[in-house]
Order: sequence, then C-alpha cells, then structure tokens
Amino acid sequence: MTQSALPPDVRSALLRYRILANIVGVLLIPLVVFAWPRHLLYDEGSGIYQAGEWVNTYLGPLHGFFYLLFFFFTVLLSRRVRWSLPFTAVTVLLGTVPFVSFWAEHRATSRIRREQAVASGQVPGDDAAASVNR
Repeated sequence: MTQSALPPDVRSALLRYRILANIVGVLLIPLVVFAWPRHLLYDEGSGIYQAGEWVNTYLGPLHGFFYLLFFFFTVLLSRRVRWSLPFTAVTVLLGTVPFVSFWAEHRATSRIRREQAVASGQVPGDDAAASVNR
C-alpha cells in the first residue's frame, strides 16, 4: 500500500511521525559522536572538544525540543492506528537509540501500511500471487 492509498487522517499523522523521527535521528548522531565522548576522549581546549561543546550547547536543546514533538506525535499516531501500548513504548524508546531510530521509523511505517492494506482488503502480494496463478 502506498502512502497516498492510506486514509487522509492516517497519512497526515504518519507523515508528521516520519519527518520528526528522521529529524530526531539525524540530530542524535552528532550528540553521540561529538558531544557525549568529548569529556572521555579529548583534552579540554582541543578542536574536537570545542566542536563537541558547540554540538552540546546548540544541537542538544534542539534535539530535546524535536524529541518532545516526536514523542507527542508518535503517541497521537499510535492512538489513530490503534497500536498496543508495548509497541508504542518500544517505538518511542527506539527513537532514542542512534541509527536504530531509522530502523524503528521503517518498522512503524511498514506496520501501518501492512495493517491498512489488510483492513481495506488489499493484502500486500495478492496481485503477484494472482498473476502467477493465471
């Protein structure tokens, strides 16, 4: 099922979720690569330490703001498509893990598309199976 085949309310909620999931995932990478290890691996005053300081000062709060939006819109999406509480909690938590957050977005999007296809009677793969049986 394509994005455009989803009901409009689900499509808009999914789009907001996907955009925010990717923003949060992208902002998390420099925080983990530069800001977090700067105290452990680099001397204060070094170029990488200063880069980590800048990332922490400016991207840290920005990431936090977008994570709050991500959390809010993930919960709204979960209510709209009737995810279970465990699936919702895991999806929100995976948004905090670098690089895994992108897989979590793909996992959630695939589930919504699959469930919407089944609900509308368009089981994915039916066209391929029908053409083989002809």
